[in-house]
Amino acid sequence: MSPTPERARRQIWRDIHDALIGTHRDFTEGPIGRAVFLLAIPMILEMAMESLFGIVDVFFVARLGTEAVATVALTEGMLTIVFGVAMGLSMGIVISLAVALVGGLNAPRLLRLMGATAVIIHTGSTYTTIVLGCVSIIFMLFLINGIFRGAGDATLAMRTLWLANVINIVLDPCLINGWGPFPKLGVVGAAVATATGRGIGVAFQLWMLLGGGGRVVVRRADLKLNFDVLARLARVSASGMMQFLVSTASWLGLVRIIALFGAAALAGYTIAIRIIIFAILPSWGMANAAATLVGNVRCGSLAFTTCCS
Repeated sequence: MSPTPERARRQIWRDIHDALIGTHRDFTEGPIGRAVFLLAIPMILEMAMESLFGIVDVFFVARLGTEAVATVALTEGMLTIVFGVAMGLSMGIVISLAVALVGGLNAPRLLRLMGATAVIIHTGSTYTTIVLGCVSIIFMLFLINGIFRGAGDATLAMRTLWLANVINIVLDPCLINGWGPFPKLGVVGAAVATATGRGIGVAFQLWMLLGGGGRVVVRRADLKLNFDVLARLARVSASGMMQFLVSTASWLGLVRIIALFGAAALAGYTIAIRIIIFAILPSWGMANAAATLVGNVRCGSLAFTTCCS
């Protein structure tokens, strides 16, 4: 007997509540459509929060002029190619340390290679130095959230980015404009605010992992390198890395071409692409939810604190 419309509506609202609050249910049991729905909602919101970092930065930086927005665009263009390689590798953190060292010391050269004018380099080289120098924080944020999602706790990953974004939204205008006791840093303030927000987000992740507040608990005895597992992860992720690299390389190429038309064109493209990203977030969330569900079906159950070890 099919449920009445009223019962169906109540069930949908209960599912939305469970998705946002979090539940320890085993998603490998029950209807697949409902499991994907419960996983997709926090994943869509998590991706929205990650995209919100760039939107907030552009919103406040736009008041400083097109050169400042162009700096944000060129720097993010450089980051995407790094993510394309490192996010598919099991040792992404090690790669991020090398990127932080090279990028932090060569920000003006990298901006010039991306087609930045002398004015943009003068305005934003310090911004680029800070962003590339803090790549390790970004990688930690992504990788630990991947652990949460893999354990079926997409809600915790979502909350991490909520926390990081709230801090970024509060600090951005304060550090850019010099409100209250904060120094007026201009476009550099956006980099400091974003790095601080993401850094606190990583601290929250580590607290949940080490404090036992989540589904996955990491103890001191677990902190050791397993090169056999790392090698298997690298082999499995190779194809996914290449797929992601193609898409990010095309983004980098577009940014490099648009930079030839000046800071105004680059600023306009940056704002437009942010709007487009929000339009495709639901499809990304559904795809990641399905991937998480498939991975956990293979492992047997989401009730495990360690999976496929």
